[in-house]
Amino acid sequence: MTDSDTERPSGSTGPTAHDKHGKHAGDTGASHAGDPVDALPVTETTASHQTMDPGAGKDARGPGGRSVTMARLADTGFFRVVGLVVVLLLIVIVGTITAGDRFLDADNFLTILRLSTAVGVVSVGMTFVITGGGIDLSVGAVLALSSVWATTVATQELAADTFWGVMVLTALGVGAGAGLVNGVLIAYGRVVAFITTLAMLVAARGLAEKISGQRTQIVSDVPGFYDFFRAKPLGVDMSIWLFVLVAVLGWILLNRTTFGRRTFAVGGNPEAARLAGINVRRHTVWLYVLVGACSGIAALMIVARTTTGSSTHGELLELDAIAAVVIGGTLLAGGRGTITGTVLGVLIFTMLTNVFTLNNREPSEQDLLKGAIIVAAVLLQQWLAARKSTSST
Repeated sequence: MTDSDTERPSGSTGPTAHDKHGKHAGDTGASHAGDPVDALPVTETTASHQTMDPGAGKDARGPGGRSVTMARLADTGFFRVVGLVVVLLLIVIVGTITAGDRFLDADNFLTILRLSTAVGVVSVGMTFVITGGGIDLSVGAVLALSSVWATTVATQELAADTFWGVMVLTALGVGAGAGLVNGVLIAYGRVVAFITTLAMLVAARGLAEKISGQRTQIVSDVPGFYDFFRAKPLGVDMSIWLFVLVAVLGWILLNRTTFGRRTFAVGGNPEAARLAGINVRRHTVWLYVLVGACSGIAALMIVARTTTGSSTHGELLELDAIAAVVIGGTLLAGGRGTITGTVLGVLIFTMLTNVFTLNNREPSEQDLLKGAIIVAAVLLQQWLAARKSTSST
């Protein structure tokens, strides 16, 4: 699985008004002529077809002396994925050298995967928001609110005596509802995303404290709910399977659907997207509803793992999610995103935490290294963007 749609073809700065009339539809290879957004040059299909075109520019040299083949591989994000895999392997080597058998134990790797599930699911949703040109600082607080709501419902004998699905659906509804409020304020209220989601962060934490009475709500007996999450198909935790399912569905939604193409278009150039016939405001709302629902799913995972709902759940989760998304190659300015990179980013941070824990290192050292990695990733993004801009002129 590669995210070969993560960048526009070299030299492209985003969809143009010409796309409204489908003048470039033939160039993109889009087959959905009925939707103007399918003419936008941002699809994986387009990049893949260009890459697989036999002999096309085989030995040609593009701007800056790069071969056309290498340039196309760079456009597909191939080298970025390879780089992340190399980083992941380096962490494995460091963990093996410093922690030995404790790190290489199969149960330890399952623990790493299990700990990556909640932040991973939220990061998938965050990838959509950032690719669409926004940001959401409230995901951790929304997760806490959903977890408190789920455990509150469970203690009201509603879920236990009727159907545990009520608890699950309402918890997802709380997450999606918070995302809906964020999206409406940002898209129709024209409030800056940073301010809107920061306000939601404070409000959701406060509401969670109000509902729970600032207590950790313990719910250890919900028939059906724990049976589901404690199942281990093929010896692997259900939460890990859910993370895989969310990542795969996210990849398909971003790379193989009109919704994904619209997300790239809205994040790359909102005005051009509007001229191309996309309802930018409505699409923005859906992006925030999506990440809110992902926070609800993550909340249920944490309730299942800890048997608790608390207003303190998910603290600083937003930073971990944004960091994983940025490390994975999604552009903070919008217009480029990759689910594969995000998943690798989540695994890198979780494995790094595991190595630090096994070596009894201070959490402050871990945070310092994470901060350095994030800064390095952003600087690398800027350098690559400047290099690409120079080579295309």
